[in-house]
Amino acid sequence: MRAALYQANTGIDPLIGVRFLVEAVERAAGEGADMLFTPEMSELLDRDRARAAGTIVAEDEDVALAAMREAAAKHGLWVQLGSLALRGDRGDARNVNRSFVIDDKGAIRARYDKMHLFDIDLPDGQSIRESAAYAPGARAVAVDTPWGRLGLSICYDLRFPDLFRALSDAGADMLAIPAAFTVPTGKAHWHVLMRARAIEAGAFVIAAAQTGSHADGRTTYGHSLVVDPWGEVLLDMGDAPGVAVVEIDPARLAEVRAQIPVLQHRRPIGAVEVAS
Repeated sequence: MRAALYQANTGIDPLIGVRFLVEAVERAAGEGADMLFTPEMSELLDRDRARAAGTIVAEDEDVALAAMREAAAKHGLWVQLGSLALRGDRGDARNVNRSFVIDDKGAIRARYDKMHLFDIDLPDGQSIRESAAYAPGARAVAVDTPWGRLGLSICYDLRFPDLFRALSDAGADMLAIPAAFTVPTGKAHWHVLMRARAIEAGAFVIAAAQTGSHADGRTTYGHSLVVDPWGEVLLDMGDAPGVAVVEIDPARLAEVRAQIPVLQHRRPIGAVEVAS
């Protein structure tokens, strides 16, 4: 599998975001990629919620989703659309942070709503309350592709290993972790957590990321990664926006799982006994 990653510097104008997304599909196809992975909030990244509210629409009205389905079909490649901000459709007034897998015919094969929401006060003064604007997803999702089963997650989900255990228990060979990581947390934890998730799950991790200084005033860490099941970093895109392509060898999966058969050795964990 030739996997392409789009490392983005998404802004506050969704039409510009769509143009760059379509260009990423074209470039990935031109480099012979089988599947393109894009970051969290690929179309619109705007922490001014009043301003963003005027551009967030329902799934069936979203121009980025429609454009990516058309581009995937036109160029004959799969797309893991990291996430879009969409109007909620489950009776909750809040929006959803939704990821998609689109096949090479333009059909949507899977949807996943971010389960773990980032509410934090950071040392640099940023205060983030994702749950004020977004409703959490209720279920884990994996999808079959021609290159193996792909488990879906988004950004802050990275910190919750139970999700990735559930995905690997469901047979995931690859884990998509699109993100818009802050710089302080990225420097401290990005690489170690990505490698840990790959090692624990015995799976490839593919993490397309946002990078740089954005129009809404935030700064993101970049360093889109591909990590193999042994924890080896196959690709690190640094901090520049762009598209990069890397080969993913499914034979490596069987090799690592034979060396360290953790998936076979897992046991269900019940209630914890607390001794006093």
